[in-house]
Amino acid sequence: MSIVRSLLTRRAFTALAGAAVLATMTPAPSFAQEVTIPIIVKDTTSFYWQIVLAGARQAGKDLGVKVPELGAQSEADINGQITILENAVAGAPAAVVISPTEFKALGKPIDEAAKSVPIIGIDSSADSKAFTSFLTTDNVQGGRIAADGLAAAIKAATGKDEGDIAIITSLPGVGSLDQRREGFLDEVKTKYPGLKVVADKYADGQATTGLNIMTDLITANPNLVGVFASNLIMAQGVGQAIAENKLGDKIKVIGFDSDEKTVGFLKEGVLAGLVVQDPYRMGYDGVKTALAVSKGEKVETFVDTGANLVTKDNMADPKIDALLNPKVN
Repeated sequence: MSIVRSLLTRRAFTALAGAAVLATMTPAPSFAQEVTIPIIVKDTTSFYWQIVLAGARQAGKDLGVKVPELGAQSEADINGQITILENAVAGAPAAVVISPTEFKALGKPIDEAAKSVPIIGIDSSADSKAFTSFLTTDNVQGGRIAADGLAAAIKAATGKDEGDIAIITSLPGVGSLDQRREGFLDEVKTKYPGLKVVADKYADGQATTGLNIMTDLITANPNLVGVFASNLIMAQGVGQAIAENKLGDKIKVIGFDSDEKTVGFLKEGVLAGLVVQDPYRMGYDGVKTALAVSKGEKVETFVDTGANLVTKDNMADPKIDALLNPKVN
């Protein structure tokens, strides 16, 4: 063997040995680092959905997963969400996390999407059996919690759980909202026969519409003593109407979900209570579950993420404070 050839052989061996050492020192990329899991919410502008996205974002960081944050600009934009879902699936992700905007309309699109990728549902359901797993508040129970809270607030103010009450739902046909309404009305009928539902109104997903509906109810129902506003947007609008008319002492309002405005209303006595979910957990565990599914792991088909009644008296409790002040960055 020539001297030159011998030197080349030694250099090649040295390079290979160095590469082997580097391979043992550098961890191989994990499965998660190659995964994309889009999350599709109902409305990217709402504080509630920003909390959901914050949870998903943190899960992406913790698990090394790419999590595109998708959604329409309004919960009423059903066709927009369907298009977003179709585009997300076309990108061949490992799985998709979605909160359907409308029960019936999203059923077939989710069925179709699930033929290509696993679908993880959060918050609101759809007319589909294709969800691999579903993480949500028990919204029927959430409605019952609201009814109990409203009855207690009315009794504390008047000495009895009796009088005219109303319910305002943000949009018709939304699974979670329909379930809250169902639970609320059933609890009132079963436990509080003295409470009479004199108005059962639907809005169009806009806070200003909730404000206008509440203003009309105040005029048309002078004996009104309570209202259930079944989501954050309606709680904002109803709370604004109560504040403008200075009726916090007379008309007790229970809202659903929280943001800076509704928590302020709660502190001021404009709202009597808020039923608060755990949207951060829905976003985080939604992505975590989607990753597990994409790796072939077994997951729970249904997960109840819980709900709590928040009042002025308990809002400083550490558990409640963590729900009211989630980290959104």
